Amino acid sequence: MSALTDRLPRGGLARYASVLCLLAVVAAVVSFANGSWLGVLWVLLAGLTSNMAWYYHRRGRAARTAGEAPAGE
Repeated sequence: MSALTDRLPRGGLARYASVLCLLAVVAAVVSFANGSWLGVLWVLLAGLTSNMAWYYHRRGRAARTAGEAPAGE
């Protein structure tokens, strides 16, 4: 896969995407609190990273259930 997935431990991409989602939500709240519409972009980024976290979590869990290591880990 990529160099990033080679260095991350099992479930690393899911955790990384979850952290990015949390940071995007915080940034959206701060943007809206300051009266900036830039928060809309942060909400969209939070949605994207949330979907990524869910996908990588499910992929890793399915691979562990099947008894194989997820691709790239």
